[in-house]
Amino acid sequence: MMADSAFIRSCTNKVLAGGSITFEEAERLLATDDVMTLAGCANTITRTFNGDTVDVEALINAKSGRCPEDCSFCAQSSFYDTGITKYPLLPKEVLVENARKAKEAGATSFCLVCAYREPPEKDFQQICETIAEIRSKVDIEVNVSLGFMTPARARRLRELGVKRYNHNLEAAESYFSKICKTHDFADRVNTAKIVKEAGLELCSGGIIGMGESKKERLDLAFSLASLRPDEVPINILIGREGTPMAGFEPIDPLEAIKTIAVWRFIMPKTILKIAGGREVHLKDKDRLALKAGANGIITGGYLTTGGNAPNKDIAMIKEIGLKA
Repeated sequence: MMADSAFIRSCTNKVLAGGSITFEEAERLLATDDVMTLAGCANTITRTFNGDTVDVEALINAKSGRCPEDCSFCAQSSFYDTGITKYPLLPKEVLVENARKAKEAGATSFCLVCAYREPPEKDFQQICETIAEIRSKVDIEVNVSLGFMTPARARRLRELGVKRYNHNLEAAESYFSKICKTHDFADRVNTAKIVKEAGLELCSGGIIGMGESKKERLDLAFSLASLRPDEVPINILIGREGTPMAGFEPIDPLEAIKTIAVWRFIMPKTILKIAGGREVHLKDKDRLALKAGANGIITGGYLTTGGNAPNKDIAMIKEIGLKA
């Protein structure tokens, strides 16, 4: 344990001095049994580079289901019968009202998420009108997640004042073909690069607990770090009935905490956001996650599952001495 503790602190000092840890160092950190030292050092890195504020984001499933992609984890894929409510793009008025409610509940940003490979032109125009309306009527950051992007569309979103575009890598390149056959890892990387080149901030993360190895969890983190994302959501798989991952054994909560902490060493300055699955898998350990490298949360629910009420999450953040 003492050797582990000394090694963790030496990696911490390296990162605090502006250096980067190697893949081998990350593997050794992830293998440690000294979870509390790892968590404490990740917290030191977080506070040093990012301060005490937790990024609180609300999202809305603005178009549900019927996605033509076969991602094995996703309840919205048209390949699987998961019993979710499916609906076309929600009317502009509904989305503006939801943005207003998110702002009133304490969220600092609002993300429009749509289940597309890429939006048809008619829907894209309606989304653009909705963004303009939210920006003119509600004082909240607007982020979007619309699937694959072209440079022209990404520039249009930037002109409308969208702050951040979400496009997750989901899994390590070496594992990606096991979870998706209708597109590949390079397609996702390409859209991530397009939105950055257009001047949008990039939100890109993934899902842990999909049967990947610890090494593949780190492969994903290093791939993400190479894109220099502004925000990285860490989702923890909820095996949805009807999907190929329905019966997957849930990840151990402390393994999830260790993963979050090590990702902080790899990406010291990004917003690391605990997202889908945190309420199910972390339960009361979400407090520990926010003192172990994470500095962002999704509140109020996800795409096809519920979540904590925003006031409950904001109270929790303040209870542990952080700001929302």
